[in-house]
Amino acid sequence: MAEVRDSPHAWVAEHIRRFEETGGRPRPGMNDLLLTTRGRRTGTLRRTALVYERDGEHYVVATSDRGADRHPAWYLNLLADPAVTVQVGSQTFAARAHPATAAERPRLWRSLVSAMPEYGVYQDQTAQEIPVVPLARV
Repeated sequence: MAEVRDSPHAWVAEHIRRFEETGGRPRPGMNDLLLTTRGRRTGTLRRTALVYERDGEHYVVATSDRGADRHPAWYLNLLADPAVTVQVGSQTFAARAHPATAAERPRLWRSLVSAMPEYGVYQDQTAQEIPVVPLARV
């Protein structure tokens, strides 16, 4: 298995550590997952922690980066290579990621904002539309 590097952001790395220590339940009442992408320039496996909601068989995440005016690196990585690894609780599986279509995004966005109202605040802080990404188990 190739080495996986955790997010360079200290708060995300701490979230990943808590995720692992708690068997995937770092924040009771919140749906958290770990997403591993392949670096688009280096090929290095990169891991981040994200809030998710379910949509049928899909896990759905937002690329909010706390309202930044740029997309997070993990999103750019999955655009280059949509084959990702997802860990939910103690279960790890391969998945395929894709940006939500214009037709599916409004419904998925409402679900994410309902689960984590901060996403609405983040959207108000940025000029870009925050992409929503369904993750489909393969």
